[in-house]
Amino acid sequence: MDNFQIETAQNVSIAQNIANLGDRVLAYIIDVLVIMAYIILTSILLGFISLGMREQWVYGLLVGLPPFLYPVLSETFFNGQSIGKALLRIRVVKLDGSKAAFSNFAIRWLLGLIELMMTSGAVALVVYLFNGKGQRLGDIAAKTTVISEKQRVFLHHTLNVEVKEDYQPEYPQVTIFKDREIQTIKNLFQKAKRESNHALIVSLSKKASEVMDVTPKEKPLKFVEKVIADYNFYTQQ
Repeated sequence: MDNFQIETAQNVSIAQNIANLGDRVLAYIIDVLVIMAYIILTSILLGFISLGMREQWVYGLLVGLPPFLYPVLSETFFNGQSIGKALLRIRVVKLDGSKAAFSNFAIRWLLGLIELMMTSGAVALVVYLFNGKGQRLGDIAAKTTVISEKQRVFLHHTLNVEVKEDYQPEYPQVTIFKDREIQTIKNLFQKAKRESNHALIVSLSKKASEVMDVTPKEKPLKFVEKVIADYNFYTQQ
């Protein structure tokens, strides 16, 4: 359970990394520490202020309300991240990879309160492990997931391919793609060649030519190779 597929605006499938359980737990612990620090600091500061019995609600409001609303407010105003999530480089997004809205954050927060209070997080853990999209119950209801923005780079995953000095590119339209999209094409292409999966190569060729709005001059295998090489040529200039 490392990734799931999302569709870009150009209808190109991209494997999106799911935040692992360790990162999510550690982010939660950091957020708990942040909340505790806020409560302690606020309590100390308010201790220097003399509040009468009628003003005790102010104490409760300042000390209790921000920690209670912290998860939903932080994720709403910081694009799916709390302090803990930001430090661990994970983020709440919609299942299609787009930015979540306040309604999404609110639903997952409310369900999160129930999950935590009723089962101490046990149900959330079980659902996460068996769901396959990095979701707990709150995420399923809100149609969100938590992704990792950490780069997972291996030698055979790098975009760079050897381009000769006298290389002549053929398709300037390749610049319509983003790095992540070309990386996905390259990974799938390498897998297809290893497994002699000609159907996948043909599919990649067809999809790339449709997005670029070009008619390939080469056979599918050579065309996909040309797309990857052309992209490297234009982006390295």
